[in-house]
Amino acid sequence: MYTGLKGKHLIYEQDWEKEEIEALLDMALDLKKMRALKQSHKYLDTRTLFLLFFEESTRTRNAFETGITQLGGHANYLIPKLTQIDHGEGPKDTVEVLSRYGEGIGIRNTTWGVGNRYMRELAKYSRIPVINLQCDLFHPTQSLADLLTLKEKLGDLRGKKFVMSWTYAPKYVRPISMPQSLITLMPRFGLDVTLAHPPEFFLMPEIVEQARENARKAGSRFEIVHDMDEAFQDADVIYAKSWGALAYTQDEPTILQLIEKYPGWKVTEQGMQLTKEDSRYMHCMPIDRGIEVENAVADGSHSVIYDEAENRLHIAKAIMALTME
Repeated sequence: MYTGLKGKHLIYEQDWEKEEIEALLDMALDLKKMRALKQSHKYLDTRTLFLLFFEESTRTRNAFETGITQLGGHANYLIPKLTQIDHGEGPKDTVEVLSRYGEGIGIRNTTWGVGNRYMRELAKYSRIPVINLQCDLFHPTQSLADLLTLKEKLGDLRGKKFVMSWTYAPKYVRPISMPQSLITLMPRFGLDVTLAHPPEFFLMPEIVEQARENARKAGSRFEIVHDMDEAFQDADVIYAKSWGALAYTQDEPTILQLIEKYPGWKVTEQGMQLTKEDSRYMHCMPIDRGIEVENAVADGSHSVIYDEAENRLHIAKAIMALTME
């Protein structure tokens, strides 16, 4: 096992060196193989992981709960209203105590302007690794599972065209954490990234600049377009999902009105014909079927959404195995 990552926080992928991420991917593949062969891998026997969720979850919660069980440990699922957090207890007191009870803590808090700051505050006082299970800015456990999936499906990633596209999805404002994680992570591994979105749905300028810098250092490309068909042309990977115009305005009614301007931003069979013949369609899920994407695409030959979702488990286990004592 790799040991250099013991105790290391995972809040933003950029905080990890490329070699550390590669070690994580190697560990995930090892654990995936051991599970397939039904080989015991109880590397975290008797260890406890705290899972503090400010919002609901399907894949993230179950990947980590299942993962720690398979590693021989136990998960404590926490929500604010069932802890003293809802009564005003701050991050320092919360994590000082939990650090004495267990060996790791994962947090999901996507509240705009709060989530990432809360995690950084926890990490400041924590004696155990803090794992970002999605905040307002980033979603590293998902993006790393996506990277693992692409390595499995495509092999050498250098020069492959990765499209991060906005899609239409009404009713509520989705975080910008997923696209921000993906546009900064993928160029580091040689992918040429195209970010596609309507004008108002731009991402945080400093994050876009980080993506450009990562591409420059890696010798890959990064571009922004405002036309879905242009983005899809000759793409190897289509990663298409909705996000709110939170870098433009934090007024929810305004964002919902802006979303309604662009119902045509949808992944269709016709659109996928613009991509490479063996291109992959990805989505972190949950998907607004029939709205963000046609069912024929989500369930078609291009789609790897369920392989991608399975890899959430293997990446979660690798993160815990490498960071928890």
